[in-house]
Amino acid sequence: MEINVRDDMKLVDIWLTNTEKDDPEIQTQLRELYGKYRKNHCLVAVYQSGSRSLYEDTLALLVCNKGRAAELDVQRSKRKHTAAAEG
Repeated sequence: MEINVRDDMKLVDIWLTNTEKDDPEIQTQLRELYGKYRKNHCLVAVYQSGSRSLYEDTLALLVCNKGRAAELDVQRSKRKHTAAAEG
């Protein structure tokens, strides 16, 4: 478990490995940490390792975002062209 406390942002991020995320002892420690940092008005974010391929999922996300950006660009261009034709 890796814990990063960012007092300036009132943020605590906790990173768990695959083994740790299913460990009942770790879960107990997390509940204690939630209480401790809640008193300080901090947001606690817990990140858990997954079982999927980071490379493949990141690639799919980038492809999706690139396609979406292209769609928005076409829509913007159409609106601009329509506005110019009307004006």
